[in-house]
Amino acid sequence: MIAGFVAGFFSGLALIAAIGAQNAFVLRQGLRREHVGVVVLICAVSDAVLVALGVAGAQVIATALPGFQQIMLWGGVAFLVAYGALRFRAAAKGGEALRPTNGAAVPLGRVVAICLAFTWLNPHVYLDTVALLGALSLQYAPWQWAFGTGAILSSFVFFAALGFGARLLAPVLARPRAWIVLEIIIGVIMWGIAAKLLLRAIAL
Repeated sequence: MIAGFVAGFFSGLALIAAIGAQNAFVLRQGLRREHVGVVVLICAVSDAVLVALGVAGAQVIATALPGFQQIMLWGGVAFLVAYGALRFRAAAKGGEALRPTNGAAVPLGRVVAICLAFTWLNPHVYLDTVALLGALSLQYAPWQWAFGTGAILSSFVFFAALGFGARLLAPVLARPRAWIVLEIIIGVIMWGIAAKLLLRAIAL
């Protein structure tokens, strides 16, 4: 159970830590100290819902289709290898600094709408949370919900740190080199998970 929880936490953290519009928006709100709590809560709760749907859905499908687990296992390996390669490629290009701009205060309603759009209209979030984390959770049965809980917790920790710690993180995140290091770390984690799943797939 503990192994599943830890794996879920770091898998979720590695996936959501990648540079993206949602993270840039959360960081921007944190730097402006504008509706930070609402933004963090929307992002984290949305991830929690999607991860729960992924874990529950994968469990139902795996029960109905005995061969589904092995198919998703190999699919997960392929995705993680490709995802890790993309992160290494991003690092090789030199990283990307997040530089949120200043401006007039934005009403809460508009901030909520923008945050929901960044979260729910992003196709990658469904691939990461529902598809990938759902499939990975099967590898920790009967403790797949421990894996899911770890992944959900990682979302709350990450978004809270990014939003409320933005003022402290800003000088570091403004440097492209910091993102190069982050991309490399994410790539290593993704390939490490892929290697573990590959060994399990070969053993089946």
